[in-house]
Amino acid sequence: MTDETPQQTPENEPTVLDLYKSVTKDWTSFFNFIRSLWDARRRAELNRALADEVARQIIEEPQPEEPARADHFPWRATLALLTALAAQFSLEPQYRQAALGLALYVFAIGFALWAHYNDEWHLPALPVFKQTPDDLSTRLIPFLLSIILALIAFLDFGGDQFTLRNVALWVLSLAFLFYGLWLKTPKAIQESTPETRRKKIIWNLLILAVFGVALFFRLYRTDSLPAEPFSDHAEKILDVYDISQGNYNIFFPRNTGREAIQMYWTLLVANIFGAGLSFLSLKLGTALLGILTLPFIYLLGKEFGNERVGLFALFLFGVSYWNNVISRIGLRFPLYPLFTAPTLYYLIRGLRTRNRNDFLLSGLFLGFGLHGYSPFRIVPILVVIAFIIYVLHEKTKETRRQSLWQLIIVAGTSAFAFIPLLRYWVSHPDIFGYRAFSRLGAVEAPLPGSAWQIFFSNLHKGLLMFNWDDGEIWVNSMPHRPALDFVTGALFVIGVALLIARYARGRDWRDLFLLVSIPILILPSALSLAFPGENPALNRAGGAAVAVILVGALALEGIASALSADKKRAVVAYGIVAALFALSAQQNYNIVFNQFDKNFRAGAWNTSEMGRVVSQFKKEYGETDTVWIVPFPHWVDTRLPGVWAGIPNRDFALWRENLPETQGVPAPKMFIFWNEDMETQTVLMTLYPNGTLSRYASSYPGKDFMIFMVTK
Repeated sequence: MTDETPQQTPENEPTVLDLYKSVTKDWTSFFNFIRSLWDARRRAELNRALADEVARQIIEEPQPEEPARADHFPWRATLALLTALAAQFSLEPQYRQAALGLALYVFAIGFALWAHYNDEWHLPALPVFKQTPDDLSTRLIPFLLSIILALIAFLDFGGDQFTLRNVALWVLSLAFLFYGLWLKTPKAIQESTPETRRKKIIWNLLILAVFGVALFFRLYRTDSLPAEPFSDHAEKILDVYDISQGNYNIFFPRNTGREAIQMYWTLLVANIFGAGLSFLSLKLGTALLGILTLPFIYLLGKEFGNERVGLFALFLFGVSYWNNVISRIGLRFPLYPLFTAPTLYYLIRGLRTRNRNDFLLSGLFLGFGLHGYSPFRIVPILVVIAFIIYVLHEKTKETRRQSLWQLIIVAGTSAFAFIPLLRYWVSHPDIFGYRAFSRLGAVEAPLPGSAWQIFFSNLHKGLLMFNWDDGEIWVNSMPHRPALDFVTGALFVIGVALLIARYARGRDWRDLFLLVSIPILILPSALSLAFPGENPALNRAGGAAVAVILVGALALEGIASALSADKKRAVVAYGIVAALFALSAQQNYNIVFNQFDKNFRAGAWNTSEMGRVVSQFKKEYGETDTVWIVPFPHWVDTRLPGVWAGIPNRDFALWRENLPETQGVPAPKMFIFWNEDMETQTVLMTLYPNGTLSRYASSYPGKDFMIFMVTK
């Protein structure tokens, strides 16, 4: 290799504009340019770099060749859509016509396949494969430093606590890893005309409008829906309280163990919005996590189709009852789809473009996702399956060999991101795995049947959850209804059929992977062998929503393209899409803000009202140390009224047999107990004959409680 500048042809010779773009892209380039004015060696290096950059520029990513569309009106596709909508509508809880729904779906799939083979309903073309220039270079010293820092950080996390030192070592190890392996790639040059700029502005406004609708569904009535916390929220508040007291845990062993991200995120949200250690902080925090998922849903839609698929997926995911409920419940549930979406996006794009940077980013999200919600632990397995499917479809040994290195990059980067929890896992494998194993196997009691029979039964129910029955867990779902609204559910079924048909014809590994990802991502729910009644569960299958709704968006784009193949029919296509969006949004709104809200209030205990009573006592007497709640089987969690009263670290429980101990405590005193607990009432009236008994009339039917006051 010589030091001479590569020979340039007139077509690729650097221009003044190329020079300007090169020296102004960052401060380092600018200062190098200034020094080159008087340094001949630097000037020669700048010339070589500029020549190489111009030679490697990508004019624009090649556009995929869209499938042929029939010129005539797509009556078969329209009939398939209407039949599928009718089929899913017949499966709604108020109708539940299983036989009719199944029969209609058989016809709908038949019409869809008929339309597919007559060029009336094709899924959008997958983006084309391309080779990103990669000189296989590595900045060796930063890379070696990253390994050394990672090992030191791993050892320093042995105290099971985050400290300034080990976090700094961990972050530096990741920074050096990325600096050592990150590939500088030229940016694509896109032609810009007034027409393209106008279209881009309109498209961006449309995206913002859809995103605004999704924001409404995530944030509307966050303060009151869900209305009441339950025991898991009390555990979370205590974990966050521990952090506020300086206990910076890597893993929180309370209540069978929890990963750390939500705890630290909630504390951040509480401080930013001034909501304190409250139920609102939990709900607002998880709602924001649900919002952070949305951009990656759009990007995944583009990666599996085009911008319109991304827009459709963004809308359907944004208004989805499934994702709306698990995002606003105040628990770790939205962390599963949040990290699944970017992990898969960068993985699929990396395998398509063979861009090293995408594998680094995929690994980063994969590793961080393991700090979020335990069902995400299935995603590393899905990543390996993706590589297996990819390799089985590739014909050249070089590509297969290269994919091994790409898998190593993903795995290695995720290991770096996972270091704190990995260290905890090594030190406490029993605690780290207890929650998963308590669902998977017989930890405390034998399984209720054959493990394989339970698993296949669970898997069957899990695959039916999208269109038939989402389970019986009332705290995070509307029990025994489909997880999807009837529009998305119909599109999903047709989308699956068309994906299978396209894979049979084209053998593109991405179609197969998208299909396979759905049963894999519901495994955290299906593997609840010890408690099969907890399956299906919207929360533990939440990652599957990413793939399921993407399939529905692909189908919707297919029918929209079919209807608008003739420009005269474009208005009809837009009208049908708008109508489907309106129906989907209306039903999802009703499910979440009416049905779920009403059902949740019926099942939840009115701890907010008890919290107000405690707050009133504090306001009147200046203390709460003499306030107690007498526990009763299947009644309130006695920690939660304190959360409402701004006392997140106290359990107000005082068992009936311990009531005599309160006689030595100076008045005023207040006792709250269940209205049917006559024994407690008798004990209190015996201990305090001058006490005052009153009944609190709850706004929740049948949930009144008793208040016994002692003021002397």
